[in-house]
Amino acid sequence: MGTRRRFYRQVSVTDEHAIALDGRLVKTPMKLPLQLPRRALAEAVAAEWAAQGAEIDPSRMIMTRLANTAIDRLRDGRAQAEAELLDYAGSDLVCYRADRPPDLVARQAEAWDPVVDWARTVLDAPVIVTEGLIHAPQPDAAGAACAAAARRLSGFELAAVHALMTLSGSALIGLMLARAALAPERAWRAAHVDEDYQIAQWGSDAEAEARRAVREAEFMAACRFLALLRDG
Repeated sequence: MGTRRRFYRQVSVTDEHAIALDGRLVKTPMKLPLQLPRRALAEAVAAEWAAQGAEIDPSRMIMTRLANTAIDRLRDGRAQAEAELLDYAGSDLVCYRADRPPDLVARQAEAWDPVVDWARTVLDAPVIVTEGLIHAPQPDAAGAACAAAARRLSGFELAAVHALMTLSGSALIGLMLARAALAPERAWRAAHVDEDYQIAQWGSDAEAEARRAVREAEFMAACRFLALLRDG
C-alpha cells in the first residue's frame, strides 16, 4: 500500500456516524459512504485520518481498512468470509498439540485449553484436540456450531473476527474476542505459544521482531474495533 499526499485539513464525524474530510463524505474503495454503526467507532476511524501527516499512509489506518472491508466486501461477500472462518475452525491452531517437549506441551495446554473449553461449553461445539500436525476432521456438530456463531456476527464484527483469525491462526480465538470472553493480550499470547517457545530456545532477530510488532498492532486494533462495536 503506497502513500499519497494529504489533501484535507479538517476531519469530522457526521450525525449519521460517517467520516467527512473538510465537510465532504469519505467513500470506500467501492464508492460507498464510510459510515460506522457506533459513534465511538466512527470517532476512532476519524482519529486515524486526523493522525496522518503530510502523506496518507494506509498501513497506519487499520480500523479504516476493517470498516472498508465490512462495507464493501461483506455487503455481498459475507458467505465467502463465513466459509473461510469455517475452514479455519476445521483446522484450528488450538486443536493441534505437540507431544513433546513437556514444557511446550504444558504451555499449549495452559493457553489453549480455555479456548477449547469455551468452544465446547458456550458454542456447544464438540471440538476435538489431537497431537501432531496431521489433519483430524472436526465433528459435523462442531462445524455447525461455529457456523451458527459466525451467522450471529454483524458485518462489522465479522470483518474484525476474520482479521483476528488470520493473524492468530484460530477462528475460535477470534470468536472468543467477539464475545469479550478473552482479553486481547491473553489472546495474542495464546496465538504465539509456539513462536514464543522457539524464541525462548533460539532467540529472535530484529527483522522478525519488526514483523511481529506490525501484526500485533493490527491485532490490537481489531480487538479495539470489536470493543467499540460493543461498548461505543
